[in-house]
Amino acid sequence: MSFTGSAHARKHAMSLLFRAQHAVRGHSSSALQARLLGSHLASQNDAFLRQYSSQVSSSEQRDLIKQLRERTSAPIKDVKASLVNCDWDIEAAQKDLRKRGMVLAAKKSSRTAAEGLLAVAQDERTAAVIELNCETDFVARNDVFQYLASSVAKMVLSARRPDETILSFGPEYLEDMSINLDHPKLSGETTVQSAVTEVAAMVGENVKLRRGFMLSATGHGVVSSYLHTCPQPGLGRIAGLVTLEAEDSSALIDALKTVGSSIAMHIVASKPLFLSKELVSAAALESEREILRTQAQSSGKSQMAMDKMVEGRLRKYFEEVVLMEQKYVLNDSTNVKTVLNDLSKEVGSKVIVSNFIRMQVGEGLERPEDADGSEPVAQAA
Repeated sequence: MSFTGSAHARKHAMSLLFRAQHAVRGHSSSALQARLLGSHLASQNDAFLRQYSSQVSSSEQRDLIKQLRERTSAPIKDVKASLVNCDWDIEAAQKDLRKRGMVLAAKKSSRTAAEGLLAVAQDERTAAVIELNCETDFVARNDVFQYLASSVAKMVLSARRPDETILSFGPEYLEDMSINLDHPKLSGETTVQSAVTEVAAMVGENVKLRRGFMLSATGHGVVSSYLHTCPQPGLGRIAGLVTLEAEDSSALIDALKTVGSSIAMHIVASKPLFLSKELVSAAALESEREILRTQAQSSGKSQMAMDKMVEGRLRKYFEEVVLMEQKYVLNDSTNVKTVLNDLSKEVGSKVIVSNFIRMQVGEGLERPEDADGSEPVAQAA
């Protein structure tokens, strides 16, 4: 709507021009008149628009709030505040929300973010998993949050180098990488860090990209994955990744895939920390021996008997933390080592697990309600 002014306003404007012409000697040019008249009319026009915008009907206000909420996913109170501040101009309000959202996201960055999701992206020979954290499981169910997690995992997979078989990385590895987003609320090319900050502004919580891993099969092999508690394919709260490799290139890949998937599920359920007994770290082994010695000493038996007790209980320890020694979750009458031996016979070639990873959302992070009990990430050496 344009503002033409009332007859009274025009008369008032001409009066101002007349007085200005007498006040400024030697400056009665038509240019000065035009400037004065234009300035006055613009002022009148702004006043009219402000008056008009304040008269947006309740139904129109609700509709604008709904539209902006759908566009940005920002909290309703912030959506309404921006619309009011911008005289119910939805485009200006959207820009205002984004500007203020970045500030709010920065203020929230120190808050604990121990919830979230793991996202896995894979092809036949490589799998990438990343952890994206937030403050509540409610935000972890948000469509924009889930889209970002999946997009980052896919980006990591596409950016892998051919010579990498296992890669562990933190947020700094990804922050400056370019990512192309195609979502109704997130679109265009940006950096990973900018995308994380924008989503944090939308959901009103601290959002952090925490870490990631990538596994690749070498030679004649496959990589398999399993996700537990999946809101949708490729997303979950616990992930198991494993690579199986056969010595003979004629071994059936499909058989490796089938067993690989079941071992990935076993990894999620059984929480192995080491691939084989030989790969148990010296520090972990000595710590366990010390605990077992202390327990044996309370028995009052001879030194020889106590040594046998320690060794016997150490075998039990291996069955608990070493993947190859663990009871197979799908058949506890056997162990994972036997499962691989049976697979080797089936495909006519020795099959080994070359690497594995187990990740869980929030493990190792101190939660406000539970400052104890961190879990190490399980991965092959």
